[in-house]
Amino acid sequence: MTGDPVLSQDSAVNPYPAGLRRELGVASAVMLGLGSIVGTGVFVSIGIAAGVAGASVILAIPLAALVATCNALSSAQLAAAHPVSGGTYEYGYRFLRPWLGFSAGWMFLCAKTASAATAALGFSGYLLHALHADPAWLAPLAVGTTLVLTLVVVSGIRQASWTNAVIVLVTWLALGLFVLVGFSHLTRTGGEQLLPFLPQETSGGWPGFLEASALLFVAFTGYGRIATLGEEVRDPRHTIPRAIVLTLILSAALYVAVGIVAVGTAGAQALAEATLGEAAPLEIVAETFDVPGIPLAVAVGAMTAMLGVLLNLILGLSRVLLAMGRRGDMPGAVARLNASQTTPYVAVIVIGLLVASLAAIGNVKTTWSFSAFTVLVYYAITNLAAVALPPSQRLYSRGYPWAGLGACLFLAFWVEPMVWLSGLGVLGLGLGWRFVWNRR
Repeated sequence: MTGDPVLSQDSAVNPYPAGLRRELGVASAVMLGLGSIVGTGVFVSIGIAAGVAGASVILAIPLAALVATCNALSSAQLAAAHPVSGGTYEYGYRFLRPWLGFSAGWMFLCAKTASAATAALGFSGYLLHALHADPAWLAPLAVGTTLVLTLVVVSGIRQASWTNAVIVLVTWLALGLFVLVGFSHLTRTGGEQLLPFLPQETSGGWPGFLEASALLFVAFTGYGRIATLGEEVRDPRHTIPRAIVLTLILSAALYVAVGIVAVGTAGAQALAEATLGEAAPLEIVAETFDVPGIPLAVAVGAMTAMLGVLLNLILGLSRVLLAMGRRGDMPGAVARLNASQTTPYVAVIVIGLLVASLAAIGNVKTTWSFSAFTVLVYYAITNLAAVALPPSQRLYSRGYPWAGLGACLFLAFWVEPMVWLSGLGVLGLGLGWRFVWNRR
């Protein structure tokens, strides 16, 4: 532990002299959380998960939400006890060991950079499908979109929050329309595609079901975006827990409704093929409703959702990189704030370029699976930090973080072996970087 900075008790409130201004309330924080959750997951990951679990993906959705609930309670009380930007990166340093804190930050950067790239590609897929354009433009359009939103975030969090509010509103209206029309269509067709609910050997069996749960878990982790804003919300001890729990309840209900309509209408296999082939599954499902305007509405909602996810991930990732720069785990330049002390502009630019680089590759299934493993490791450390919370700072039963820890470690290794092996390799590279950087 030599050379690792240790926070004093007084530093729990704001250990850094150049702290960000507290501007956000519960409503704004919920909007940011919904913008992160209701996006790539609902418009892309349900289709990916359906390909490995069949119709039982409907059951995988609430299982993933249940695991996310345990993690949300852990994140909420950690953020309330230690309200600074950086999420589990900071919690690991304060309540566990410096190397675990670094591991959390490193895995968060890897996981969410991959998720952001998937969101950029999803936006491109829905737009190109709606315009009947050449799919060859998928990667270039994703890169361009990433760079534009990076400039939006650099301009300041207040402007980004207003942009996000509009995105969330449009997305929820489109999904509400999809669910209402879809349920009406489903009652006429009988919903035979929803059976059987339980995992079947022909559709992956229980291993496929657990892999689907791991993939869907990623979709619910957008609430962690709120925890990374520890320095930017008013009254964080009350604002952060309320915003996280409310965000999770609203998004889980929506995911279940959309999953039932999508799988029940098109079938799990067709939904998976639409996801992997054109990256626009819900738009393709909506075309079967035979209701004019619905596919276009879904496409618009999907595109705004992907923009919301991309926007919020650039925000969240930049705050973690900011925290790592201030501790010395990354070059100090990434900790620079703009003149108004509202935006770590160097960190935002670095993150934007990394996401754009991954988006240029253009494989949604691989990036999403990699994100699943790395984010499950990240939240395992989150739950471990919550277990270590002193009783005076604990808001909920210690059973929640223990359950979350076990579930995260269990689900993490149900993704494809090459994915989790690559994830462990990346973690090893990160720890090697930390050792060399600290020695330097």
